[in-house]
Amino acid sequence: MEKPPTDKRAMASHALDRRKFLGQAAFTAVAAASVSKVAMAALPEPVTMMKPDTAPPLVPQTGRPYNPVVTLNGWTLPWRMNNGVKEFHLVAEPVIREIAPGMKATLWGYNGQSPGPTIEVVEGDRVRMFVTNNLPEHTTMHWHGQRLPNGMDGVGGLNQKQIPVGKTFVYEFIARRPGTFMYHPHADEMTQMAMGMMGFWVTHPKMDRGQKHPLIDEVNRDFCFLLNSYDIDPGSTTPKPNTMLDQNLWTWNSRAFPGIDSLNVRLNDKVRIRIGNLTMTNHPIHLHGHEFLITGTDGGPTPKSSRWPEVTTDVAVGQMRQLEFVADEEGDWALHCHKSHHTMNPMGHTVPNMIGVDHRGLIKKIQKLVPDYMVMGERGMADMGEMQMEIPEQTLPMMTGTGPYGPVEMGGMFTMVKVRKDQNPGDYKDAGWYRQPPGTQAFEWTGALPEPARFQSEIAANNGLVVGLNNPPGHAHGAQTMDKPVELKVRKPTGHMQH
Repeated sequence: MEKPPTDKRAMASHALDRRKFLGQAAFTAVAAASVSKVAMAALPEPVTMMKPDTAPPLVPQTGRPYNPVVTLNGWTLPWRMNNGVKEFHLVAEPVIREIAPGMKATLWGYNGQSPGPTIEVVEGDRVRMFVTNNLPEHTTMHWHGQRLPNGMDGVGGLNQKQIPVGKTFVYEFIARRPGTFMYHPHADEMTQMAMGMMGFWVTHPKMDRGQKHPLIDEVNRDFCFLLNSYDIDPGSTTPKPNTMLDQNLWTWNSRAFPGIDSLNVRLNDKVRIRIGNLTMTNHPIHLHGHEFLITGTDGGPTPKSSRWPEVTTDVAVGQMRQLEFVADEEGDWALHCHKSHHTMNPMGHTVPNMIGVDHRGLIKKIQKLVPDYMVMGERGMADMGEMQMEIPEQTLPMMTGTGPYGPVEMGGMFTMVKVRKDQNPGDYKDAGWYRQPPGTQAFEWTGALPEPARFQSEIAANNGLVVGLNNPPGHAHGAQTMDKPVELKVRKPTGHMQH
């Protein structure tokens, strides 16, 4: 595949728009007052991505080599090398994020998107992070899971002063250990994280002199995404930050199915999926068709003796999980949160249950008075798709998405791992829908149905027999006759306290 460009002029043709945030002399003066003079020759130009598509891996052209990740519906932030230091520029700002086609949200994020761009570095890199605050309030930056000097940890009021509006602060530290991490504010955290301020950080193991890390295997595909959630009323665009658990949009990288891209891999690829959770509840992430190992957390790679096969792993609040598996089964395999209400889109909490009630003809009349009124179908939620009910603007159907055989009836935290034998190495394009070979798909049975077989215990009871665990030998099927009544003895508790 074509390598994505990394120089600044080429990035413009690669769907990356450059915007100069306070880029004139006034900005330089403000920034110079906020960062160290040693670091401040000139700020790295901030790079912004506006599209919600999954960008190809950013192959490193400078610095230590590494095998890059692919951020689901996201991208990796370019850097510049400055006297051996890897420099990045994050701009905290209001953004518009498309949750899925038909709905956009007004969020807070970094460099044009929420979540912000993924940061990729290598173990041992000295990293310099410029953070510019274009929000309407102060902020900070916490580097979740990193080992670093205390003054760089980013908790406002504890480790540093808050970053005022319009100012730029600089953080500098060495990426001391490889692993899967995050970044997010530690200032007005409930508001800022509820508005979408977060991003992924990957520290790759160093590959100096061809040495390999004993606990980190090389993989063919390396994906990452964050779990996040919002409460946005139908017709609105701005999340309600005071909502604790009753969010109505459960998203991966601020995208809901069918807006979440698939993970496209080649048959027999070794695949790594990195997941971080910044919602307010846990998420049991389930993969169909394969077993995986938990090979890492935000504490680093897991010892090989601690790994066992799983098909579901629970990612708790504030945790990272790193899954690895060999994609040795061709097909379109679901990957989703196993909490059923997390695979739905808005309007899931207040919808009346109308199962068994014939309410045909009433919906449109009620919606004339209450435009966002929605109900379950009389036969279940899948009925809603058949009723073709209108929904308010700026929201999504509760269950949506269409597959090759009809409605997928999923939303929220759901996508697919698409495994194809003809997917070229390094090719991440969607291969379309999988067509099962003849004889390998469930089908309708149209032949005669046999009489249902009765349980042996039921047959024995009808013949005057009782099935027992300690039946005398010689009785058919381990049963004994009821020639004598069975005496049931009840022993009452005795002794101290009558237990």
